[in-house]
Amino acid sequence: MPHAATAAEADAAAPGGEPVGPLERGLAVLRALAAHPGPRMRPGDLVRATGLARSTVDRIVTTLTHLGYLRIEDDRDVLLAPRLMELGNAYLTCCGLPDALEPLAVALADELDESVSLAVPDGAGVRFISQSTRRRTMALAFQIGDLLPAERCAPGALFASGWSPEQQADWRARLHDDPRDTGFPAVPPRSAPPAPGEVESAFRKRVADARGAGWAADDQLIEPGLVAVAVPMHAPDGSTVCALSVVSHTSRHSARSLAEHALPRLREYGARMEAALASPAPVATPPAPGGPDTSRAAKAELGPEFLQSLTRGLSVLTALGSAPGGLTLSGAAEATGLARATARRALLSLQQLGYAAPAGEGRRFTLLPTVLELGYARLSRLSFAEIAQPHLARLVEQVHDSASVAVLADDDIMYVARVHTVRIMSVNITVGTRFPAYATSMGRVLLAGLPEREAAERLARASVRPLTPFTRVDAADLVEAVAQARRDGHALVDQELEEGLRSIAVPVHDRTGRVVAAVNVSTHASRGTLDDVRQAVLPALTAAAAAIEEDLAVVTERVRLTIP
Repeated sequence: MPHAATAAEADAAAPGGEPVGPLERGLAVLRALAAHPGPRMRPGDLVRATGLARSTVDRIVTTLTHLGYLRIEDDRDVLLAPRLMELGNAYLTCCGLPDALEPLAVALADELDESVSLAVPDGAGVRFISQSTRRRTMALAFQIGDLLPAERCAPGALFASGWSPEQQADWRARLHDDPRDTGFPAVPPRSAPPAPGEVESAFRKRVADARGAGWAADDQLIEPGLVAVAVPMHAPDGSTVCALSVVSHTSRHSARSLAEHALPRLREYGARMEAALASPAPVATPPAPGGPDTSRAAKAELGPEFLQSLTRGLSVLTALGSAPGGLTLSGAAEATGLARATARRALLSLQQLGYAAPAGEGRRFTLLPTVLELGYARLSRLSFAEIAQPHLARLVEQVHDSASVAVLADDDIMYVARVHTVRIMSVNITVGTRFPAYATSMGRVLLAGLPEREAAERLARASVRPLTPFTRVDAADLVEAVAQARRDGHALVDQELEEGLRSIAVPVHDRTGRVVAAVNVSTHASRGTLDDVRQAVLPALTAAAAAIEEDLAVVTERVRLTIP
């Protein structure tokens, strides 16, 4: 919900007190893409969803694509890109709750062997900011950023106890406008609109019960089989800032038995979490100066198609996430390299649009959980292969040979993503294919990413045999080949796996610097010398790996991603 500005702030905002137009319209396009049931939209679809002119949509898409927040496929399809998660990550850092509470939530999930969530109020809804899930056949599918109707989950009854009259009115209006909850993609819509007053009456009773008991339950309100128990987390001033929930399935617990099983631990961990919130937060180091406004160079490059105001507004939004508690106006200007007046307009626009707010009585601005509506939950669901795939496609367009990503699987490599090229003679490999690591370029790169002793042990136990006349099978020779890949940062294997097949690979690192995968290009040995392959392929291959790493780092900053 938009937050009203003070009179002084309104005077300092854009003319007429309106938000900066390009920023408002750019956020509208992102919201439309995030809310769309499919993964992609055409520009015409965005025009209909936002009510904007086609020329405006085109300029916004051009700008957001340049920033890496969108990508274009098949010349026209518009998709959210992983880097957009920077915006949600900024909120999660700014609010400080995951950093303070998530370690305890993970410990509680381990102790109870059930899924544990942290959620915050967002208007008349409930939005997840942390998920510690158990791996089961019937597992919790919610992601960070998902929004639930307050009346259909346990935390909602806790938050509604403190709703203002305006929030209550907003909630009733939402019930009237969307009685089947179709505006909440994370939950199944109601099969039919409930009877007038039925939901409101039931929810008021649950709120009263939660207020009296100090906890709330969800007995299959979201969908059959799902039960949950939640307790509130209070800030030092007594306000409810988030809720701690334990979620289970009726195959293991009823709502009552879950409460009996989990409430003592919920209360214990809740007290520890509130103590963590009451501890003075360390003084954040001011962000380093942002340097010159980089949007000027992009404007010069792209001309009128590039929207500087949109870029500057989003840079201010991400800057607020550079430290828990947000930034002052001066801090935002310094972090972004913008003039103070420009940063002020962006801050006040974000406030009017409901994405930022002044922090307490101070001069800082903080981000609000509504930022997570900008595609965070959808992008949180991306698999590693889906992150890598568009970069492989771009690489294939550049080098005109097939490209793949693989991971170690015991003594083999296993392909997890692949893009074929169209040639009369090409390499036919599919996702899931396994080859011995010792005879492949990706295998040697992956072995090179291990500690030397572990790599040597893997090679020693592998069933090494000559696959072609060129296969290196001597133990010392293979250890040296892996060491060479470690020194060079890449591996080139010439016809050792199959005669005529040549491949070159580089590592893919996670945000900690650990090698988690490898990306390669495969070609036919008749197409030039080994040096020709290095010169023609290695620069583009290295750039593709770096692009995968950048996306992987953004996605995994707050989301646990399983890499096969």
